[in-house]
Amino acid sequence: MTREEALESVRENIENENLVKHMLAAEAVMRALARQFGEDEEEWALTGLLHDIDVELTEGDMKMHSRLGADLVREMGGSEAMVQAILCHNGAHAIPLETKLDKALFCVDPLTGLITAAALVRPDKKLVGVEAKSVQKRFKEKSFAAGASREQIASCSALGIELDEFIKLGLKAMQGIAEDLGL
Repeated sequence: MTREEALESVRENIENENLVKHMLAAEAVMRALARQFGEDEEEWALTGLLHDIDVELTEGDMKMHSRLGADLVREMGGSEAMVQAILCHNGAHAIPLETKLDKALFCVDPLTGLITAAALVRPDKKLVGVEAKSVQKRFKEKSFAAGASREQIASCSALGIELDEFIKLGLKAMQGIAEDLGL
């Protein structure tokens, strides 16, 4: 499966443009993590891009979310590693995170929301002026971007990456595609 095919499938299944942007952000951060760890950048990036492909199809039913997505990705020709990571990124299934790819997607998913929220509270609503230290400060404010699980983000330590470094990496990756994100 090519990135173009994956993005086309995302656009066919997702109408909410903000959700598409979240998936693009996850793709960028996953690619950056793969590069840092010497992993397969395309596989990791596609996993990030496709991880929420079923959200609208399952109408937000967390018991179904990611099960259908994993099946869709398998049908599209995604690797079993991608399928597994997509399936277990939804904590509602309580599937153990075993591989680096599983752990990466799990902690990247909420990080993109935290970084996006940090940009949206700025007067210009742009990522360009966001600094990692401000995201780190916002991380400590539990009421800020409350839907972005701090515990899930902090699980980056299971990958051997410190929280501050993870935030910097994620922010830089998202800043690299700021135009695509409308930020």
